[in-house]
Amino acid sequence: MRKNVLIRTNIFICTVIILGFLLTSVISYYSNNGMLKRDVEHISKLTSEGIYHQIDSIFAKPINISLTMANDNLLKTFLTEEETRKNDEAFLKTMKDYLLAYKEQYNYDSVFLVSTKTNRYYHFQTGVDRVLKKGDPENEWYYNFLDDSKDHALNIDNDEARSADNGITIFINCKIHSRNGEVMGIVGVGFSVDTLQKIFRKYEQSFNLRAYLVDTDGNIEISTTKTGFIKNDLFDDCGYEEYKTGILSERQKTQSFWYSSKGEKGFLVTKYVPDLKWHLIIENDTTAMQNSLNRQFLMGIAVVIIVIGAVLIIITNIIRKYNAQIVNLTVEKEKAHRKAFQTETEKMYENIYEIDITHNRAASEETESYFESLGVPKNTPYDEALEVIAKEQIKEEFRKGYLDTFSVKNVLKTYEDGQESLRYDFMITNDGGYTYYWMRITARIFFWKDDQSVRMMVYRQNIDSEKSREMEMAERMQRDSLSGLYNKAATQELIRRLLAEAQGNTYAFFILDIDNFKKVNDTYGHVVGDQVIADFAQKIKQQFRKEDVVGRIGGDEFVVFVPASSAELVEKKAKNLTQVLQYPFTDGDVYCQISTSIGVAVAPEAGTDFETLYKNADQALYRTKEKGKKGYTIY
Repeated sequence: MRKNVLIRTNIFICTVIILGFLLTSVISYYSNNGMLKRDVEHISKLTSEGIYHQIDSIFAKPINISLTMANDNLLKTFLTEEETRKNDEAFLKTMKDYLLAYKEQYNYDSVFLVSTKTNRYYHFQTGVDRVLKKGDPENEWYYNFLDDSKDHALNIDNDEARSADNGITIFINCKIHSRNGEVMGIVGVGFSVDTLQKIFRKYEQSFNLRAYLVDTDGNIEISTTKTGFIKNDLFDDCGYEEYKTGILSERQKTQSFWYSSKGEKGFLVTKYVPDLKWHLIIENDTTAMQNSLNRQFLMGIAVVIIVIGAVLIIITNIIRKYNAQIVNLTVEKEKAHRKAFQTETEKMYENIYEIDITHNRAASEETESYFESLGVPKNTPYDEALEVIAKEQIKEEFRKGYLDTFSVKNVLKTYEDGQESLRYDFMITNDGGYTYYWMRITARIFFWKDDQSVRMMVYRQNIDSEKSREMEMAERMQRDSLSGLYNKAATQELIRRLLAEAQGNTYAFFILDIDNFKKVNDTYGHVVGDQVIADFAQKIKQQFRKEDVVGRIGGDEFVVFVPASSAELVEKKAKNLTQVLQYPFTDGDVYCQISTSIGVAVAPEAGTDFETLYKNADQALYRTKEKGKKGYTIY
């Protein structure tokens, strides 16, 4: 009887243990699997954003520099005179020095020019490096680009220049057009593909994922181990081959999804990069982690079978130890996971806060503490705390944009529209407004199932140095490299903006032309001509205020646009400029007399837009030259 009771008791206890262990294992398995998926999705999306913005920063500069060079009158003049002076050493040295100057200033691996008339390839180090011939596979990029309708393009190729050791290089090529629209040549810059590979390698080592840039056909252009120099289709024999068409056809929004095929499992984030016309693909292969979870589950079942034998002998003691061990392992694992994730995330962001948008409140103690540090009482609704933050920390001109972007209403609308993120750049202070610096907030919006709420993770990132570089680059792009004044495009844009913003105000539009400048160039050469232009530009600049628009719009043609309170002052200024800009120029070896002819148009009487003012001032300039130059005419 006792034996039957013991057997029944043991069977009952073993059944309870087996069922309990199986239930615990299944719950733990699905819970860990869910956490794994959330973490993989989060890290993959953050990585995609990080790499995308770094790529955008890396390529913006060389694209703009190539476009600037393609519109440089010096290059166009060189190509125009090339056939008649192609054996002139001084002529060739001028171009070599020009290319070398860009190379040294921006530290690119390659700076080159190709003439469509002679197919000569000019290089900053070797001068005339080679002549490109049709039919040579190494020159296909050149002839394909000439046939293409695009004005600028990227390609990855080996650098054939004699001094480049055939290094794999990313080239940014731009067409140079003549006045009648014909292609005169191709100019470009290049930098080693290793620049991007290092970025990819850093993320792969940190987060155990893979990053690719692929073209519109799916061929790998850049990864840590491959480049577009050798054709490799990313979608050949992979677990997400069936998604190829959908990935490559989407060019508007970021895509993300899980895939499972051919024994592979993982998560993909894809984003189109418009400037490169390539797709950024972040692949997080979770096959090994998923298999590890499955093995843990199966091993747990095996362990319970072994444990049951011992439980039958010392059931109570084993149960207590086993339960304690499970609890400790789970807690430690969760702590280690959270610590590792927090450490890696804090490397990228200054602060991270969580907001419960649905219930209009802070969703973590850290967020609540941040609100309190700014004088917000505990348990204050999120929208009221947002107002306090804007008032205490955000620079005034950014407050409305900050409040509109991160308001409860806008966050919920963004989520309902199917978008998962918000971003806003602004200036912030931590010392009561004495100093400000640039901050970027990137917010990820998600649905929290536990309480059926829409939540927002807020990532704060100091981007002060990045903004400084952007503003410095914008300023450089507006300036003419020879004179230091505004270039033609910037001059036109600034004048149009002033006319639009202050309609009806009186402005004076000056066109200044150096008298007999062609003779200076022909007599003393372009080097002296460039010195005269630079010296002339500085003398003009000294006659006006910092806020006045002073630009160089042609070879020896300058434009000044300034407020004018009366016709008498305009005439007085024109007369003064005629006197100041009549002077002897010398550099020690060369002496020549410089003077200027000026045409003036006054807005709004002589026009209310740039084109009309320029035309009328140019007519006045023509009359000055008819009268013998060295003077001025007011339209």
